[in-house]
Amino acid sequence: MSKPKITALLFMKGYSERVPGKNLREFHGKPLLYWILESLKQSNSISSILINTDSEEIAETALKYFDVKIHMRPDYLLTITSNEANQIIEYDINKTDADFYLQTHSTNPLLTAKTIDKSIDRFLNQDIHDSLMSVTSMQSRFYWPDGKGINHNPKKLIKTQDLSPVYEENSCIYMFSRSMFMEKKNRIGDNPLLFPINRVEAVDIDEESDFQIAESIKRYLSEREI
Repeated sequence: MSKPKITALLFMKGYSERVPGKNLREFHGKPLLYWILESLKQSNSISSILINTDSEEIAETALKYFDVKIHMRPDYLLTITSNEANQIIEYDINKTDADFYLQTHSTNPLLTAKTIDKSIDRFLNQDIHDSLMSVTSMQSRFYWPDGKGINHNPKKLIKTQDLSPVYEENSCIYMFSRSMFMEKKNRIGDNPLLFPINRVEAVDIDEESDFQIAESIKRYLSEREI
């Protein structure tokens, strides 16, 4: 059986409101985008990497470091909001020949090749779920706005480690087949496989404080390797 072709998809905008210029901002001595591309290149399963961007500078920087394919975002997709991102995925898929796609983000600089490969292996070696998304397991007491417990009974105090976990979508990894996406027009199918990732790797840079936290963790991990 031949090895499936898996293309990694990444969206990278030149403009970021909350963390200005974050994709190109220096992170542990390299542009932020470098780190997720490095993990994807180290992966044993990824066949190719595709970056969809509206920035020539991002395209040039990525190509400086890695052999990646660039799709410059067409005008009609420039005003796409996050809840319409599946339109960008569809655009990329229609111009790419692959069996499966794995979407991740430059804002996940601590995600490792080992975890990427593990998620791919988990998804490909099952036939029940039509897609995969990474999650963070949380065992805390959550409440609805009306004060009612979500995953616990406030009248029964039990240890948090004994609570049923609640899973948060962390946006690190989405995996799906070409056929599933073209049918559903969504990266998440009807029966997704939840793939837990530890909190360190799942750090996502969305705010300035996230950038500082992620960089501190990266520095600590690098010092441990010396």
